[in-house]
Amino acid sequence: MILQEKSIVELQIPSEKKLADSRNVIKITERKVVKMRNEINQYYDKNGYLSWSPKKRKYVILGTNSPANGLVQCPQCKMGKLMIIRSRKTKKRFIGCSNYYNGCRASSPLIQRGMIWATKIPCKLCSWPIILFRYSIKQKWQKQCTNMKCVTREVKS
Repeated sequence: MILQEKSIVELQIPSEKKLADSRNVIKITERKVVKMRNEINQYYDKNGYLSWSPKKRKYVILGTNSPANGLVQCPQCKMGKLMIIRSRKTKKRFIGCSNYYNGCRASSPLIQRGMIWATKIPCKLCSWPIILFRYSIKQKWQKQCTNMKCVTREVKS
């Protein structure tokens, strides 16, 4: 089912007698439809489509690879966006592609201690995002490319 802005939704509403008998029925009103449409449009882009997920037991939007908190376009797959992710298991920070589950394996570790300020400025050589970081409040902010293999990264001495 592809969403369109001017799509017309036709629903069969059971009679009032059946409606009163059932416990888990939600009345569909125009207000609820408008609210749901606005919520879906927040996450929907031109590549996305709505699909029923039996595992999650709800509708999910598939095909969208541009999250709101993405930094720059992924240089490997050119579809997803690179974003800062915190691992649930190890609680470590890293940069990864939003298109990971569709096959893109672009990722790079970040510093674990210290403050990070992510920017949406791409590196001139490798197109990965530039971050600002410092280890303590007394230090100045330093710029660094997030790609570990980038030539612009300075070697610590």
